[in-house]
Amino acid sequence: MARKYFGTDGIRGRVGEGVITPEFMLRLGYAAGKVFGKLAANKRSGRPSILIGKDTRVSGYMFEAALEAGLISAGVDVGLLGPMPTPAIAYLTRTFHASAGIVISASHNPYQDNGIKFFSADGSKLPDQVELDIEAALEQPMVTAADLGKAWRIDDAAARYIEFCKASTPWGFSLEGLKVVLDCANGATYHIAPKVFRELGAQVSTIGVAPDGVNINLECGSTKPRQLQQAVREQGADLGIAFDGDGDRVLFADCNGELVDGDQLLFMIALHRQQFLGGCNGVVGTQMSNYGFELGLRERQIPFDRAKVGDRYVLEKMQANGWSLGGESSGHIICADATTTGDGIISALQVLRAVCDFDEPLHQLKGRMTMLPQHMINVRLAHRDGVLDHGDVRAAVRAVEGELASRGRVLLRPSGTEPLIRVMVEGEDRAQVEQLAGQIAEVVERVGNA
Repeated sequence: MARKYFGTDGIRGRVGEGVITPEFMLRLGYAAGKVFGKLAANKRSGRPSILIGKDTRVSGYMFEAALEAGLISAGVDVGLLGPMPTPAIAYLTRTFHASAGIVISASHNPYQDNGIKFFSADGSKLPDQVELDIEAALEQPMVTAADLGKAWRIDDAAARYIEFCKASTPWGFSLEGLKVVLDCANGATYHIAPKVFRELGAQVSTIGVAPDGVNINLECGSTKPRQLQQAVREQGADLGIAFDGDGDRVLFADCNGELVDGDQLLFMIALHRQQFLGGCNGVVGTQMSNYGFELGLRERQIPFDRAKVGDRYVLEKMQANGWSLGGESSGHIICADATTTGDGIISALQVLRAVCDFDEPLHQLKGRMTMLPQHMINVRLAHRDGVLDHGDVRAAVRAVEGELASRGRVLLRPSGTEPLIRVMVEGEDRAQVEQLAGQIAEVVERVGNA
């Protein structure tokens, strides 16, 4: 069934446009309350309760109130968490045995955007059928329940989550002697990440810990890490760590201020598990994961599989393969043996375990994997129908793959939002990669604009 509201990462858009309005959030709260109320009745588990958390953008207060009103009117009890990282809400939903958790956030987007993401009772994304049931309930009229729900504020939510993060490391694990710069993107980790790393013994300086409702992700965080890179160099820090606005992504900067992306971080975690934790049974990346990442794992006989872009698809592939590690180049890393969703703080701690146990600085440890040059060309087309299956395009791809042999790859991906096809080529020689990508792009452009 076609979805009207939910995308692969919840509901998201520009505040005041489309469905991202207080009126819609009121109806969404009511619809979700009715669906979870019915599920609770079927399980004979009493009145449902739902937790609501948010990031630091100014519109979160408005949408929190609207969702709370809708849920209460449907007879649901509501726990208010305040500003909290997205993975914290997944954890607290499990901890409080809530029926569901709701995140009000647009992740790495600017403050003008906002959105809604749901977690199920076990801290994972909602099953497709539940999302479809909520969409169907949105079309029904609102009728206030005879037994209204109640709301309460969970004052110790941050402290609980801080202890959870610290507990993802072994007893006695210490970051003493490590000088770290944290960039919290003026987002949901601003009051949590510094405490986690300081309580584990690190010497911490901070960027992006003064949210004002409109500066979330503004020239800071994992999408804009230049400020972090500069601070690491200027302060002589051992490394820097950048989170995105809702705290489910992480990137590092080494002592030279050079960026370390999600593929490199995943490789370090996998290598650490193989050498120190009894083995790594496999890693899931995406179609966009660097081919050097795949080759590095292959050389160490660690299985690797690719999923479609999106953490939902990464997790599905992990579960299908029975693996506990996966993620994206963006730094959305899932350590399923530690938590149920991508978690920037917990992923960062897994990387730091590798740094400590290998007893190597980050810039040296990342050198165990060679990132291959990657070149992408966005080809804008009059039409995309049949382009990828056209004989000339297929022949051009085969020719390039033959020239790369087994030391590179080609990927053609249609954009989900624009009339274009992304042509990506990876290989060992940057000049060759750029030339081969251009070669395919010319054919794609000719076919698509014929």
